[in-house]
Amino acid sequence: MSPDSLPPDIRDTDLAPDVLEPELERTWRTPRGLIGALSTVDHKIIGRRYLVTAFIFLAMGGVLAMLMRLQLARPENRVLPPDLYDQVFTMHGANMMFLFAVPVMEAVAVYLVPLMVGTRNVAFPRLNAFSYWMYLAGGFTLWTAFALDMGPDVGWFAYVPLSGPEYGSGKRADIWAQMITFTEVSAMAVAVEIVVTVLKQRAPGMSLDRIPLFVWSMLVTSFLIIMAMPAIMVASTSLILDRLVGTHFFNPAEGGDVLLWQHLFWFFGHPEVYIVFLPAVGMVSTIIATFTRRPTFGYLALVMALIATGILAFGLWVHHMFATGLPRLGESFFTASSMSIAIPAGVQIFCWLATLWLGRPVYRTPLLFVLAFFVTFVIGGLTGVMVASVPLDTQVHDTYFVVAHFHYVLIGGAVFPLLGAIYYWYPKIVGRMMSERLGRWVVGLLAIGFNLTFFPMHLLGLHGMTRRVYTYQVEMGWGGLNLFVSLSAVLLACGFALFFFDAIRSSWIGEPAGDDPWGGPTLEWSTTSPPPPYNFRHIPIVRSGQPLWDDTETLTVAAGLRVDRRELVVSSVAEALPEAREASPANSIWPLWAAIASTVMLISSIFSPWAVVWGAVPIAVALIGWFWPKGTPEDEA
Repeated sequence: MSPDSLPPDIRDTDLAPDVLEPELERTWRTPRGLIGALSTVDHKIIGRRYLVTAFIFLAMGGVLAMLMRLQLARPENRVLPPDLYDQVFTMHGANMMFLFAVPVMEAVAVYLVPLMVGTRNVAFPRLNAFSYWMYLAGGFTLWTAFALDMGPDVGWFAYVPLSGPEYGSGKRADIWAQMITFTEVSAMAVAVEIVVTVLKQRAPGMSLDRIPLFVWSMLVTSFLIIMAMPAIMVASTSLILDRLVGTHFFNPAEGGDVLLWQHLFWFFGHPEVYIVFLPAVGMVSTIIATFTRRPTFGYLALVMALIATGILAFGLWVHHMFATGLPRLGESFFTASSMSIAIPAGVQIFCWLATLWLGRPVYRTPLLFVLAFFVTFVIGGLTGVMVASVPLDTQVHDTYFVVAHFHYVLIGGAVFPLLGAIYYWYPKIVGRMMSERLGRWVVGLLAIGFNLTFFPMHLLGLHGMTRRVYTYQVEMGWGGLNLFVSLSAVLLACGFALFFFDAIRSSWIGEPAGDDPWGGPTLEWSTTSPPPPYNFRHIPIVRSGQPLWDDTETLTVAAGLRVDRRELVVSSVAEALPEAREASPANSIWPLWAAIASTVMLISSIFSPWAVVWGAVPIAVALIGWFWPKGTPEDEA
């Protein structure tokens, strides 16, 4: 029987394997050509696009960082004029936080979570496609504005009144505010998809105590995004209304409050640190388990630490505001909260160390990145406890001590695990191995270059060097340390350059990986590398937390899904018992059109508030096309 002659309502139990796979391929594939590429809803293709785009933004942000270090290498330097320097440091921070750090973690989740929970696509796959186009449009808007000398110059936090209508002339602050809208809409869309996918599309038998730790970390992260990011969207919308419409949310002369901005921003801004860090926790747990050949010690403790960190993250934001003259009782509360969040972090560290101690570690590149993470994150955590103290924070506030602290937390605590995860899952995504020899060089260059670059910044801060200054006088005595930091940054840049070279080179000539080159325990390694469009021939049944280690012969699978149309298993939240079969939306060009219409409206609104009114019309048309019944189950899902 050929696939073209199959009768309707055919199910996977009715077909031999040599017929089943071609039919699934026909049902789930992305058509060739430009229209097919633009209309795909395959989570793997969208996840790869997210990853590539995020790492391009990382490279661009790194170039800006090197320009700053070039300017600061010597006192009274004139490489960058003050106005351009303001744009460069604002672009660097905004780019790294909004266009790299959060999106790249969600990118890994978009690709891996459906594979790890044993389903064939994310929930709301068209929303997934829309989220990528909005993210791309936001990044394109920000960098185009920078190229046209309209780049934001108010810092990545855009404090008022400097970003308000009184002092923020031109459209630079408006560009920043609308970039926030693009990226936060994208991030919240992905968060909703991840939550629904994890809670309702897990493979049969994958109860809550069998969910992989990386999936747990992304579930908690997604809830943080949903609860934290509306605050920054409210803040940026209020700012742009102050600037374009004449409202006075942040104008004290008319009853507004400048501190309201800081409360709204940091209510998002500090949970954002954990939005970036918690996925890294899941990556570390996954890598350690695979390379010690044993389940992670303290599974329940690690899950509870993830949840506790997510809850406590919302009680820390005021430690960014200790210098604003808040009531002492409030400062005491936030000092205690800021110190208490070290407890779940300590639990995680001890569980990982116990896993390494009880296992038989195989020191490959992913695990070496984890070891580098241990050192840098502990240093960042210790300085975090220090700046949680009001007296010390008052002294080092707005100095390079704080710059050193948050780079230790974000690069040491998130980027090192991320790069280890790229080396770990690269074979699954590309089908080839990255170089082990080059990988060890990457780890060495990054670990040494990072510590030589950022540890001296603690000393610069203690010596009084403030942030966001484009130059300094010889008499300050900061020249020697700044020159050392700038030279060390070259070593750090070489490490990232070698990583990019290895990733690009390996995609062409890397060693073929096979389905499970590391001997991993989770479901993504049970399918081919790279996975087929349908992910799994049959949906697996999970009987333990390490299904590939415990089911040594072959995985038990569930059958009965349609193969002539896209269909998923919907399961119960707690026990993952199958409850229904659900159609999964097919490819569609309408998410792209909706993103284009939204982009035109948001950019035009920078120049005229009437663009919101008229721009709603094409957005409505695109949404009608998106949701209009097409007569097929996939389009009506």
